[in-house]
Amino acid sequence: MKIAWFCIPAHGHTNPTLGLVREMAAAGHEVIYFSYEQFREKIEAAGARYISCDDCDLHIDAANGSNRVGKDLAFSIELIVESTLAMDDLVSRVIPELKPDLIVADSMAFGGKLAAMKFGISYVCSNTTFVFNRYSAKYMGQGMGGLWSTLRALPKVSIQLKRLREAGYPVKNFLELISNDNETNTIVYTSKEFQPCSETFSDKYCFIGPSVRPVTSPMEKTAEKTVYISMGTVVSDREIYKKCIEALCTTDLQVIVSLGETAGDFTELPDNIQLFDTVDQMAVLQIADAFVTHCGMNSVSEGLYYEVPLVLMPKTPEQMAVARRTNELGAGVLLQPSERTAEEIRKAVEKVLYDDRYKAAASGISDGFKRCGGVKEARTFLETIARHPVL
Repeated sequence: MKIAWFCIPAHGHTNPTLGLVREMAAAGHEVIYFSYEQFREKIEAAGARYISCDDCDLHIDAANGSNRVGKDLAFSIELIVESTLAMDDLVSRVIPELKPDLIVADSMAFGGKLAAMKFGISYVCSNTTFVFNRYSAKYMGQGMGGLWSTLRALPKVSIQLKRLREAGYPVKNFLELISNDNETNTIVYTSKEFQPCSETFSDKYCFIGPSVRPVTSPMEKTAEKTVYISMGTVVSDREIYKKCIEALCTTDLQVIVSLGETAGDFTELPDNIQLFDTVDQMAVLQIADAFVTHCGMNSVSEGLYYEVPLVLMPKTPEQMAVARRTNELGAGVLLQPSERTAEEIRKAVEKVLYDDRYKAAASGISDGFKRCGGVKEARTFLETIARHPVL
């Protein structure tokens, strides 16, 4: 079997796929992975053939509009269209040459989904966060305001979709473009138990559990209780780190902080605070008793896999969905933006450290993760789809 795989340039979307890519390659299947130079080494190490998308330049400044993605429908659709058209020459040349049996694309790599539509190739969505439908979307907290902004954006959206159709992409409406239904084959990197409203998704959704890599650099535990703090690889708010350090600097806890960037203005710290640019997160979670997190899906899944209760401080709607589900299942304490003071952070950390119910809930979710079929189940899922394509 030959698979063309598409992903966006983000660690949180690429890393979970690599175990499955490795499994497919080891089984003798050919994986051709469309990605970007910063991910090339790890993609090739997983056994895939790498195809660069770095020269596919956008005609709009996506970086400066990052805060608008997911909030401004017209801008989001424009970004999808521009990124798809930027890749059109590459995709239109390479896909007919490859003749893949399947196209697997990240849920945000819309160009891959559109390529499957354009060339009549079976499509599988790779979903590295929760899957959302009209039931589970409530966890993101979007209400009537979002509906009104969608209605206002429709004229601009129609113009963008026309551009796609003119380039040979047979997309009917924006919902067909940005969402999946119960007929869409989808791999989901979590468990049914953790997925909100999982009973509303069909058997086309394959819940394989999180992709957790092995420890490479062990971390030493130096206190009875260890707290790990990380706000992800994309850091935009250093003040939250300062509040966390203020909250815990006078305790007898071992506090490990991963900044995602250089320490800079963090100086003269007490001995119990250990500051790092980056860490082996799996190694830290193996010794951690509490995890203060921005609620990226990978970070939360990894923390819960290691049975670590969480202090939840999400920033985006998707992160809020992860936080609400974790809080709902009793494995973490959710702090709203107005509650993120040093004092409230300290109280939340103490709550998850010393109330055994949080640890028990995290252990229950971990058990659910470990019951999933993992990459072997996903391989069987893909092989079955390839044998019985639906075009």
